Amino acid sequence: MKVLARKGDSLWYYGQIFGVSLDLIFDSNPAIPSESELLNTGEEIAIPGYVPKEHRIHKLETIHTIAQKLNLSPDCLLLINQDKDFARLKAGDVLNVPQRMTQNIVNPKKLYDYQSLANDIEKLKDIYPFIQCTSIGQSVMGKPLHHIRLGKGKNKIHWNGSFHANEWITSAVIMNLLNDYLRCLTNFTPLRGMSCTPLYEQSELSIVPMVNPDGVDLVLNGPPAETPYKELVESINQDRPDYLGWKANIRGIDLNKHFPANWKIEKVRKEEKIPSPRDYPGDLPLTEPEAVAMANLADKEHFNKVIAVHTQGEEFYWGYEGLEPMESERIAKEFERVSTYKSVRYVDSHAGFKDWFIQEYKKPGFTLELGKGINPLPLSQYDTIYQKTLGIFLASLYT
Repeated sequence: MKVLARKGDSLWYYGQIFGVSLDLIFDSNPAIPSESELLNTGEEIAIPGYVPKEHRIHKLETIHTIAQKLNLSPDCLLLINQDKDFARLKAGDVLNVPQRMTQNIVNPKKLYDYQSLANDIEKLKDIYPFIQCTSIGQSVMGKPLHHIRLGKGKNKIHWNGSFHANEWITSAVIMNLLNDYLRCLTNFTPLRGMSCTPLYEQSELSIVPMVNPDGVDLVLNGPPAETPYKELVESINQDRPDYLGWKANIRGIDLNKHFPANWKIEKVRKEEKIPSPRDYPGDLPLTEPEAVAMANLADKEHFNKVIAVHTQGEEFYWGYEGLEPMESERIAKEFERVSTYKSVRYVDSHAGFKDWFIQEYKKPGFTLELGKGINPLPLSQYDTIYQKTLGIFLASLYT
């Protein structure tokens, strides 16, 4: 929600009257040099965690009774209704009132395609302007690869989802985790019994919720209309009746077998020698823009740990070739405790994002395999998947 500053106002004062953390107010208004500085009259200020709502005045209502009902200072109403003459207000007149967001806006229980993601990011940006939303690159078909960042701490954690196209439910899970975290931050409410404010202060969270948007849209919406992609995927898919088994990007390259971590081993032993719906690691590593963008992000950001979210198996992998640091085992034990997922140190697989990250940086990396069954997992599993992943999400911020 946006308000226009008045003479003598400050970010500190807005935090007090709206009941919002000063850190969140300050981070929502990065152009303001100091939280204690007086604001310029008419300066547009973002108030996180609120949306404006119209309220029709009832008989006998006053600004004080309305504010009391909303559990806000009357000055909040004066601030967002500066065009109104309060001395002349009467029953039937309409005021703008600040409505605190106490419900999630992300709906994860649907076919969560790229447009769903883009729409949710826009809504979250508007309500929670302390999050930074950028693009780290583009997919083969030119879709922006959205990157969301928030938090103030030195502990830098990265989460990503939908490396594999038919594992699109991971994007829905991650976006709902983010929405829960944002809602609890702005409402000072606990998330699974934990206060979120200390997590925000000690950790910086990075999220790429959909690494493979072209593939996700192919699985959910069918072949694209654009040439040459329509002809390409139809050729690769051959006589298969649908695209539900498609894991690769739009060019038939498995993005999670495409990193230079013993890539040649995967190249030799995989049956797929040409672009395929799944498992083809490409002619060379890091030729696809989605994988290049992820490698560049890790190179730039120096994450302390990364979590790549996949399906399925109700387990997670955390070692690679003995290169993982000692702290990985401690984190894995905590992930196992809070989720009941099986902790697996080594698995006979190479060239994944987690593998490459551990190899390059000798820092903790994890591949989560959510749920059980055949991909794409049904939405009927969503609630169980979400509750188990929530524990790992929180643990990743405090371990």
